Amino acid sequence: MRTILAEEITDAVKALCIEANRELPWGLEKRLRDSLELEEQPTARAVLGDLCENLDAARQMGLPICQDTGMAVVFAEVGQEVYIQGNFEEAINQGVREGYLQGLLRCSVVSDPLRRENSGDNTPAVLHTRLVPGDKLCLTVAPKGFGSENMSRVKMFTPSATAADLVAFVAETMEIAGGNPCPPVVLGVGIGGDFELCAYLAKKALCRDVTQENSDPYYARLEQEMLEAVNRTGIGPQGFGGRVTALAVNIEAYATHIAGLPVAVNVGCHVTRHRRAVL
Repeated sequence: MRTILAEEITDAVKALCIEANRELPWGLEKRLRDSLELEEQPTARAVLGDLCENLDAARQMGLPICQDTGMAVVFAEVGQEVYIQGNFEEAINQGVREGYLQGLLRCSVVSDPLRRENSGDNTPAVLHTRLVPGDKLCLTVAPKGFGSENMSRVKMFTPSATAADLVAFVAETMEIAGGNPCPPVVLGVGIGGDFELCAYLAKKALCRDVTQENSDPYYARLEQEMLEAVNRTGIGPQGFGGRVTALAVNIEAYATHIAGLPVAVNVGCHVTRHRRAVL
C-alpha cells in the first residue's frame, strides 16, 4: 500500500489548472498550425494565423490562451493500492481554488444553477473518479469553456440507427453550432452505455490526444468519416467559412442495452485543453 498525501494532490491539481490554461496539448497545437496549409480562403487563413499568434503570445507572457478559463473537469484514476491521507475531494477542490486564484484565471462557476452566485474561486470542480489496478494516482484536468459546452448534444437513437445516421447527427450538431463554439473545434463522441455514460464518454474522448485515433479500426474509420462530414459543412475558422471546421473527432464506445443506442457529442473549441500528471 502506497500513501499519497492530500496536499500532494492539491499541489498537482493547482499546477495542472494553470498549465492547461496557458498551453495547448502539443498534438492539438500542431494540428492547428498545420491547418494553415489546408485552408484556401484568405479570411479563414487570416483567422487561423491570428489563433496561432494568440498561442505564441500566451506562452511568451504566461497568460491564458482563452479568456474563458473554463469549469475545471477532473478525471482521477486511483490505484487500488493507494491510500489517500486526507479528504480526497476537498484536496481536488483546494487545488482548483489555488490554481485559479493564484494563477489569475477567470472564475466562472456559480454555486447554484438557478440563483447564479459566483463561488469566487471556480469551485466545485466536476470530478470523475475511477478505481484502477496499481499504486499510482493519475489526474487529468480539463478546463471546459461553455461557449463550446453549450453546443453539445445527446440523442437516444434506436438500434435501427446506422453508422451513417451517427455521422449525420455529428455533422448536424456542428451545423446548429455554427461559429458559436469558436471553430476549428475538437469533437468528443460517446457511443453506447446509457444516458449519462455516453455523455461521460464524450467528455473523456476530448482528453485523448488528437494524434491518437481509436484503437479499434472500425471506430477509427468512423472518426475520419465524421471529421470529413463536419469539414464539409464549410463553417470554417470562427464561422467565417472555409475548409477547416474541425481539427479532430475522437470516439469512445461502450456496451449498451439491446433496445438503445445513446450518442453524445461534446463540442470542444480550438483550445480544447487538458493536462495530465501521475503521482
